[in-house]
Amino acid sequence: MERPGPSEGKKARTFDLEAMFEQTRRTAVERSRKTLEAREKEEEMNREKELRRQNEDIEPTSSGSHVVRDGSKSSSRDTSSSESEESSGSSDDELIGPPLPLKMTKEPSNHIEEDILGPLPPPLYEEVEEDDDDDGDSEEEENPVQKIPDSHEITLKHGTKTVSALGLDPSGARLVTGGYDYDVKFWDFAGMDASFKAFRSLQPCECHQIKSLQYSNTGDMILVVSGSSQAKVIDRDGFEVMECIKGDQYIVDMANTKGHTAMLHTGSWHPKIKGEFMTCSNDATVRTWEVENPRKQRSVFKPRTMQGKKVIPTTCTYSRDGNLIAAACQNGSIQIWDRNLTVHPKFHYKQAHDPGTDTSCVTFSYDGNVLASRGGDDTLKLWDIRQFNKPLFSASGLPTMFPMTDCCFSPDDKLVVTGTSVQRGCGSGKLVFFERRTFQRVYEIDITDASVVRCLWHPKLNQIMVGTGNGLAKVYYDPNKSQRGAKLCVVKTQRKAKQAETLTQDYIITPHALPMFREPRQRSTRKQLEKDRLDPLKSHKPEPPVAGPGRGGRVGTHGGTLSSYIVKNIALDKTDDSNPREAILRHAKAAEDNPYWVSPAYSKTQPKTMFAQVESDDEEAKNEPEWKKRKI
Repeated sequence: MERPGPSEGKKARTFDLEAMFEQTRRTAVERSRKTLEAREKEEEMNREKELRRQNEDIEPTSSGSHVVRDGSKSSSRDTSSSESEESSGSSDDELIGPPLPLKMTKEPSNHIEEDILGPLPPPLYEEVEEDDDDDGDSEEEENPVQKIPDSHEITLKHGTKTVSALGLDPSGARLVTGGYDYDVKFWDFAGMDASFKAFRSLQPCECHQIKSLQYSNTGDMILVVSGSSQAKVIDRDGFEVMECIKGDQYIVDMANTKGHTAMLHTGSWHPKIKGEFMTCSNDATVRTWEVENPRKQRSVFKPRTMQGKKVIPTTCTYSRDGNLIAAACQNGSIQIWDRNLTVHPKFHYKQAHDPGTDTSCVTFSYDGNVLASRGGDDTLKLWDIRQFNKPLFSASGLPTMFPMTDCCFSPDDKLVVTGTSVQRGCGSGKLVFFERRTFQRVYEIDITDASVVRCLWHPKLNQIMVGTGNGLAKVYYDPNKSQRGAKLCVVKTQRKAKQAETLTQDYIITPHALPMFREPRQRSTRKQLEKDRLDPLKSHKPEPPVAGPGRGGRVGTHGGTLSSYIVKNIALDKTDDSNPREAILRHAKAAEDNPYWVSPAYSKTQPKTMFAQVESDDEEAKNEPEWKKRKI
């Protein structure tokens, strides 16, 4: 056999997959056919043995032979039942006497078929179970208390003073709290651990109490309303986006000013339009703003009494669709405007709450038909805006001591929630739940030994946030009913604080005993001088003093100013004049010949010395030098 040469390569083997699959299929069919034939032969042999055994046991009578035929017919008709009986073997061994009738032989076959298919539950049982499930669902739907997520809670420490503002972004990832201590703190549920610490704290309004905090509908901005007259908008990280302008307080008509002129009460974002929000103030106006135009408000609403006098709004809010603006005033009235019509209110109920009390909150239900108001007269009322002539329900005995006590609706609109206030040391503040349909007090939660000021029920998280009067912010949730939020940070273990490395043994170390601090000894003066010569600082030649006024940024010896010139030429002139009279008279001749300083000044006013001239002539004749001295 010759080997292939270097030019001839080995040919790759080719496989016919279809032929291989067909061969495999034929082999499998042949094997299954043989298996079926062997099984049929075995069953036929077993059948013949059974017939022989029955013939030997039965007496040779005519009736018996007829029964055997019938039995053989029945067995041939119902092969499956006989095969199953013969395979079991227990029934054949115990059978004595003539074979069973046809009706009786069919019962085991039915029983076997039932065993093969499996027992089916009775339909009546299923219907009962379905009815029970429906009843349970209806009971759960009818009882909204079971949906309150209050099985677990976490406590966030804001400070020591009242938490007067709460805000949660639409996604439920971040919570922001504000209080009477001027601080605004940011809490990130995904980034917190079990220590529950805020990741940022700031004072956006300096020394003003925080009245309201609310995230925009997009979650990228936060409206901050404080005790000042200027609302602010900050971003998610706390940086200022805009600040509303302050109006002119000396203008009588508040509609002609560009902004608020007195303390703010609260604010709210528009639920649909991005960048629009609303504020109300002690200047008796409700103003809408746009983030893009902080220099002037968008529109002004002026609440009025029935007599047309000014009245201060204490709280305001948008409807769910953003078409209505509702405000509660100090005279106890609730006024609702169309957003685009600022002149007259669309609805006006003048005695919604007691006059002189501050209504702390108004909020719309999720369906937009019902308005809830939390009054300063310790009441909570529901109103139907379609029939705004009387309250639907009213609940009393809900004490409040804060001008921002909150109320809200549950996400399914079946419950209304509010908080109660207590004096310090006189009980605990409660979170009270009312059923909206009947307005019965169905549930309450003891929060803490202080007042409950703010409450917020987030629809996506299904968690309740509560702000209290002792500086705490609590989050209530249920692991089965709630989503994300507090559940994210509870499962994280608290990070251990990194301890500073300390010495295991106490050593007393003298610094100069260490080699790095020890000064080297002088070994040779010549070597040290050579090192100093290489050092640019030590070998630098001192610059000589500058002569003249100075140059190159260096001041001269005496400078170039007048004072330095006087010091140099006059004050430092140490010529000794022993006789001051002679020093003065040596300039007399020059002054007489060329009068320049004194004589011209008195030339017009100097009197003529007539007699002195005569006397001076007589003396001149006697002693000329003395005359000159006297004349001078």
